[in-house]
Amino acid sequence: MLLSFNETLPRAACKIMKMHLAQSDGIYLITACGSGFVEINRERHTGHLLISPNAIHADWCPGGFDSLNADKIEAIRLLKPEIVLLGTGEKQRFLHPKHYQSLTQANISLDCMTTAAACRTYNILVSENRNVVAALLFQ
Repeated sequence: MLLSFNETLPRAACKIMKMHLAQSDGIYLITACGSGFVEINRERHTGHLLISPNAIHADWCPGGFDSLNADKIEAIRLLKPEIVLLGTGEKQRFLHPKHYQSLTQANISLDCMTTAAACRTYNILVSENRNVVAALLFQ
């Protein structure tokens, strides 16, 4: 199927997005993401998770976006990132400021975006050697 610049693929045709072909030893990169999953260094994960360049914390926030609270955000703060990317699923959603007050007080930036956007942004920031944590939620 060829597309002109004014056409786009139907949403159903865009199920999996390959993120990164190269793999750096000892660094966690997101190699693909899709509806309800993410691949980290070509290993598939389906639960909500935290990822940083040197750690994966599986089963973070099992209740999804609606269960996010200050305690869940505090778990991120303890990782001491400079930037937090909150992937909120297929739709961009925003946290109430009271939930991320501890990040603000620690001068840690929080950016809310779709999970696919968080995956792309995470890889870019890791390639720049930034201290980033992606908090990825799937719905």
